[in-house]
Amino acid sequence: MTRSFEIPGGAADSLRLRRRRALTLTCLGDGANVSMLIYSAENPLDRLNIPDTLKAQMSARVTAPMVLMSDMGRALASVTGSSLDWHDAVTGHGLDAHVEQRHGPSSYAAHGNDWRRSARAGLLDELWKHGLGARDLHASVNWFTKVGPAGDERGSLAFVPGHAVAGDWVTLRAEQDLLVVLSTSPHPLDPAENWQPAAVRVTVEEVAAPGGGDPSRTFRAESARALAVTERSLL
Repeated sequence: MTRSFEIPGGAADSLRLRRRRALTLTCLGDGANVSMLIYSAENPLDRLNIPDTLKAQMSARVTAPMVLMSDMGRALASVTGSSLDWHDAVTGHGLDAHVEQRHGPSSYAAHGNDWRRSARAGLLDELWKHGLGARDLHASVNWFTKVGPAGDERGSLAFVPGHAVAGDWVTLRAEQDLLVVLSTSPHPLDPAENWQPAAVRVTVEEVAAPGGGDPSRTFRAESARALAVTERSLL
């Protein structure tokens, strides 16, 4: 069975994603950005650990077939495919200050449903629905966004425009039951002057368990270990 729904640009949502379900995000407009938090549904204290995920797999980006690892070294999800070879995981998600600095102050009273909200605000709203809060925030993956060296003496990172266009996609396979929290607000380094965050489609479908030759299992020794730790814990 396949189910899908859309998240408007500048909005947030969350879902429980069961083990051996694949979640596909599809850009419905150019320049989409999806900031994502991931938690073990069984134990939300075990959450996505970006530093360990990148270091263990010798990468500065997230791309297929990498495994997204938790604080406890378990595989949360595997990136089974993507139309893009780079998703940002080092610059964090947007704050209210970023939105106000670039686009001016905004509120529901002033702008109604066109209220401009940061990724942080949306993510916190969704976390509170699940009994979580600010202390449960962690470094996020920013799907569909690429950053690169700015070329200055400080070694700054800069937003790469035009990286994602309508139709780009990424698919994650849940390796255990998960809580997934998403925001479609702009990336904090996005220089666009107009507030036009793109919507995304979320599709969930059942998939087979990863076999011995699964690309995520054979990608790195650490990837295989994380998958094995999760599989042993779910026997």
